[in-house]
Amino acid sequence: MKTIEESIEIEAPVSTAYNQWTQFESFPRFMEGVERVEQKGDTRLHWVAEVGGEKREWDAEITEQHPDHRVAWKAVDQDGPNGVVTFHKLDDAHTKVMVQMEYDPEGMKESVGSFVGLDSRRVKGDLESFKEFIEGRSHETGAWRGDVEN
Repeated sequence: MKTIEESIEIEAPVSTAYNQWTQFESFPRFMEGVERVEQKGDTRLHWVAEVGGEKREWDAEITEQHPDHRVAWKAVDQDGPNGVVTFHKLDDAHTKVMVQMEYDPEGMKESVGSFVGLDSRRVKGDLESFKEFIEGRSHETGAWRGDVEN
């Protein structure tokens, strides 16, 4: 099992950063390789992405969600990553976003990519793109403020 941990500080209030993150269908706008994310209910997501040069699809279930604090998920069919994103208020206008993910690299290509850190760099790049996306807007594109505890 490979663990990735990355974080970034963004110039946005914690509620704005959190609200934007809950707009899962907007992920292809700032996540490399993600073709689409379909929200199938309050706690179910269907992902379509390119991973290691191959198209993959998987379902994920949100297992914990607390407004302005955290979103945790697990892959339902074990083909995708499990993880958590936490939001930390630095001050009224700045937030630290932290991502922790676990997954099993499949095949030689993914294993080698993981070994040389390509997966961590991709997550870091996605966080940098999220930062640009949210800082370049005057407000989030939507929000879901529900609480989930499974």
